Amino acid sequence: MKGIILLGGRGSRLYPVTNCINKHLLPVYDKPMVYYPLSTLMLGGIREYLMISSPEDLPQFKQLFGDGSRLGLKITYAEQAEPKGIAQAFTIGEKFIGKEPVTLILGDNIFYGDAIQQRLQSAISDNVGGTIFAYRVRDPQRFGVVSVDKNGKATKIIEKPKDPESNWAVTGLYVYNNDVIEIAKNLKPSGRGELEITDVNAEYLKRGSLNVKFWGRGLAWLDAGTHDSLLESGDFVRIVEKRQGQKLACLEEIAYRKGFISFEQFETIVANMPSSTYKSDAEAILKEEAELRAAA
Repeated sequence: MKGIILLGGRGSRLYPVTNCINKHLLPVYDKPMVYYPLSTLMLGGIREYLMISSPEDLPQFKQLFGDGSRLGLKITYAEQAEPKGIAQAFTIGEKFIGKEPVTLILGDNIFYGDAIQQRLQSAISDNVGGTIFAYRVRDPQRFGVVSVDKNGKATKIIEKPKDPESNWAVTGLYVYNNDVIEIAKNLKPSGRGELEITDVNAEYLKRGSLNVKFWGRGLAWLDAGTHDSLLESGDFVRIVEKRQGQKLACLEEIAYRKGFISFEQFETIVANMPSSTYKSDAEAILKEEAELRAAA
């Protein structure tokens, strides 16, 4: 399974902040926004990534992650010269995807909850066509909305409906088989000149191979693409970390716990971090793990 993280777009909803920086590098409490979608896919066991962004912004992501080997990952990069829709990621990433299935996540989507790892891994292993993740919202008019029958089977997908038939919003996390490349190549631009991900999902629905996974109670989905939601996301992360004493989206910890790097590599990475609260928190994780290893 390959992973694509889409870090493009103009970030116009966050103007004027995004006049000088890609929105996915903005802080969500104590780490860059991009850490959160990457951590989600890492929890799903994915180790090969393509990060797609604008030509002017790609160097910053390369500086942040390099080739990913520090975390036991393989990260490559590709340009999206103009923001022409989410589905364009599959034509840009055709060579990267090759003959494999692919998971796509949007760079401003944050997922939280103990069940995320199991549900994403299950979706990846069970997927035979396309899988979307739906989250119940109060204002479905703002989102792509999926309607389902009594068995939870998708019946219709509509982008920002005026009169939504359900409250299930389609989140920015998608799992597809290799057919997605051909589907994306045959899409026609929408009225706003973009290749719409909703049209990709509609094609899988037409083929009878669109699966819906529901994020229920105990799972949180945040879209940090507006000033209010960016602030709310930061507050959410701060409260959870302070209350639980656990680090959200600590890439080094996830890499270690998933077996991508060794305990010794984790130690070395933390030792080389500059003094910061992030380092202090990582040191606390290391100490706790060392004590568990000693007691085993």
